[in-house]
Amino acid sequence: MGESRDGAPAPISVTDAVALAKGAVSQWPTLVVGGEVSGFRGPNARSGHCYFEVKDDGASMSVIVWRGTAQKMGFQLRDGLAVQLTGKFDVYKASGKLSFVASKVEAAGEGLLRQQVAELARRLEREGLMDPARKRHVPAFCSRVCVVTSLSGSVIEDVKRTLARRNRLVEIDVVGCSVQGADAPATIVRALATAAAARPDAILLVRGGGSFEDLMCFNDESVARAIAACPVPVVTGIGHEPDTTIADMVADRRASTPTAAAESVAPAFDEVERQMLQRQVRLGRAMSAALSFRGQHVTSLARLMAGSVDAELSRRRVALDALGARRCLTDPLATVTARRDDLMQTEQRLHDAVPRSLARQREGCEHASTRLAAVAGKLLAPGEATLARLAASLDALSPLSVLARGYAIARGGDGHVVKDARELAVGDELTVLLGTGSVGASVTSISE
Repeated sequence: MGESRDGAPAPISVTDAVALAKGAVSQWPTLVVGGEVSGFRGPNARSGHCYFEVKDDGASMSVIVWRGTAQKMGFQLRDGLAVQLTGKFDVYKASGKLSFVASKVEAAGEGLLRQQVAELARRLEREGLMDPARKRHVPAFCSRVCVVTSLSGSVIEDVKRTLARRNRLVEIDVVGCSVQGADAPATIVRALATAAAARPDAILLVRGGGSFEDLMCFNDESVARAIAACPVPVVTGIGHEPDTTIADMVADRRASTPTAAAESVAPAFDEVERQMLQRQVRLGRAMSAALSFRGQHVTSLARLMAGSVDAELSRRRVALDALGARRCLTDPLATVTARRDDLMQTEQRLHDAVPRSLARQREGCEHASTRLAAVAGKLLAPGEATLARLAASLDALSPLSVLARGYAIARGGDGHVVKDARELAVGDELTVLLGTGSVGASVTSISE
């Protein structure tokens, strides 16, 4: 930056001035700022960024939350919400506007409490405590109700008056507890257990209106789990219409106010009477319709049965007429005569057919025998010739044929064939087989 001739600073452009400011601001440290959200505008439909002001009693500043940071917050920003911002100041070049760019946004005060309640509600919902299928059915007509609330407030009197006005036959039990403060959740859990032990038709857990912090005991996890585990249906009437606590979400029925909760379990006498009359009318109409339908059904059955009987009788009559028209019944002798004639004709046909059939069979057998003999001769001739050759060969090889030519076979005393003179000794007895017969001999000498 230079100086003019008179010693004053030389002018610079707006761009340079904004750049100087931006450079100076960028050197500032990361800050943690607490304040209240005002003028919330976001997230932007196109960019997803959030723009708003954060203020306290003395000042306000512009805040920018980029889309990535906004998606990680876990809660919704809104006007009046107390927040704690972590980030740095920055200068926008185009306008020279100073803004606080938040890199982390946390709820503070009531906002922090609401964030914690929302996180608990999501966790209990994932566990199924808010599932309508888990919730118990609240009887339409409760004859005995147990009220769990503070004994010092006006709520219990309002509930009693409402129940007495609606239906004076409803029996009322009361179990006292704290409905505000740090010790309230534990007393509510004990009161619910005491009320459930009495086995009423329903339990009313009620409290009058109050701030968000006043109702925090009904956002307690132990209270929510006690309601879910209670064996008796629980109806809540906590605060006023806009107030919704975790206890309301877990309860079997949620009413907007304590009075509405009492009305929901005790239908008015005139309402009961009206419903009874309506049901009486519906029952009468249903009975009339049923009787009419049954009467029509009986008439239809009677008509159907009458028609069926007539049809069956007609069918049987036709069958009897058909049987009566048969010849065997109208002229039995003619039937017997016709059968006899048929048998005689059959006998004659058999008498004529048997000799002819036997003759044909005999002729066929003789022809087959002739053919068989001829074929057998042709088939046996080669075999007989072969057999003769084999017999001649065997005969030529037979020892008897050798003996017939003048040879002899000598057997020792034990019957073995003597093949070598050295097998014998002088004096041994021999049997000599000849071509015809055999002779006994004794060895007198041996020559090799």
